[in-house]
Amino acid sequence: MSAEAAQEHEHRIVVGVDGSGPSLEALAWAARQAKLTGAIVEAIIAWDFPAYYGYAAPAIDVDWKGMATQVVASAVAKVSSASPGTAAIRYKVSQGNAAAVLLNASAGADLLVVGSRGHGGFVEALLGSVGQHCVQHATCPVVVIRDSVASAHR
Repeated sequence: MSAEAAQEHEHRIVVGVDGSGPSLEALAWAARQAKLTGAIVEAIIAWDFPAYYGYAAPAIDVDWKGMATQVVASAVAKVSSASPGTAAIRYKVSQGNAAAVLLNASAGADLLVVGSRGHGGFVEALLGSVGQHCVQHATCPVVVIRDSVASAHR
């Protein structure tokens, strides 16, 4: 890589956000880390149409992308207002499987940050399925913010 290309490389920290407490803590941690390293934080939320099995999908007009946008925008606003002077946070809303969206978004990133578990079904699990998939398949380092760590910093 040439010196010019190295200077143009944007340092990014990608964070999975779903509106859960652990994802908000992951976003706050990433913002603090980005301030230390000069990186930009990208808060990513994934949405998809609910799967229906065996029955026809109900004819309900729901703006899934709009709801996801509200969740991530609220998370960014909450973290930014709680920690003034932290790194810039931008957000992106993508349709698809959460783990796949995060892996695609983190390609070329310096770091991927996820909460230990979000809105999944197994609350007692130590690591959620999205976090587990990201840890196993990411092409960059992954930081998982556990509930016990998040509680210690409140």
